[in-house]
Amino acid sequence: MFYALSVVREPMKPVPVPPLTADKTVAILIPCKDEAATIANVVTTFKRALPGAPVYVYDNNSNDETAQIARKAGATVGHEARPGKGNVVRRMFSEVDADIYVMIDGDDTYDATSVRALVDELISKDADMVVGSRIGATERHERAGHAMGNRIFNHIYAALFGREFTDIFSGYRAFSRRFVKSFPALSAGFEIETELSVHASQLRLPVSEVPLPYKDRPEGSQSKLSTFKDGLKILKTIIVLLKEYKPLYFFGIIGAAGMAVSVLLALPLAVEYAETGLVTRLPTAILCTGIMVVSMLCVTAGVVLDSIRRFRAEMKRLFYNNCR
Repeated sequence: MFYALSVVREPMKPVPVPPLTADKTVAILIPCKDEAATIANVVTTFKRALPGAPVYVYDNNSNDETAQIARKAGATVGHEARPGKGNVVRRMFSEVDADIYVMIDGDDTYDATSVRALVDELISKDADMVVGSRIGATERHERAGHAMGNRIFNHIYAALFGREFTDIFSGYRAFSRRFVKSFPALSAGFEIETELSVHASQLRLPVSEVPLPYKDRPEGSQSKLSTFKDGLKILKTIIVLLKEYKPLYFFGIIGAAGMAVSVLLALPLAVEYAETGLVTRLPTAILCTGIMVVSMLCVTAGVVLDSIRRFRAEMKRLFYNNCR
């Protein structure tokens, strides 16, 4: 699918958000594309749930009247020309100023009345991110492939990065200001939720989860998430993030696997040499040596990159501490 990029829009200037309470300002952020069937209800229900908190809808080149409907419903509408949820989130985080941010999908699958539970959890736990864990999202879903994918990727994430989250793909989240302003947002598409979770895990930020009700999309609304295409993108993102955030683990596994293969191939050669004093399979011996050398280089690269990773994490942490 091709997206028209000919229309150039001026970026929205940071807008101070009116206070929800005496000392905290809250902004509702809704990234969406082609959600004309649901966006009006999402905007109105969240405005009702959090009176005084402005709602920002960022339209990602919709082919329908999503932007116009959102504006009529009372939302401030922004635009992001580059396709992909990650690109929209990056723009939202850079343009909107608030003390607390609540991000929600525009598909009307999340319960607006639960927003106060997220905000209260963020404040009471002094957390930087609270995830609205969708009840039943890994057991039932309008598309069976999505439910299975949720289960698989949540288990992969837990094994690689820790068990801080049980629903890494939830689009219903609350953030502190310093999380939003220190988050690099490098992902382009639906893998942005994974990056959000990994960022919190890497910096060991205070996070929490709140179980919230979840419902299927209303009739007439269709998901833009492709089970297989986006699933492969998410898997690729997890692998890349593992390399970036845990290089010693990533390259150590490759090195250890190579060493094991080298030793297994070399065992018959060692037995032959012990019995005859000769090594007749010279190509195999050369192959074993090559695999072992490359494996040791992988481990060495992992050690060096892990030192660099620690330095980058320290810089991120310092920047995070300065974001108030």
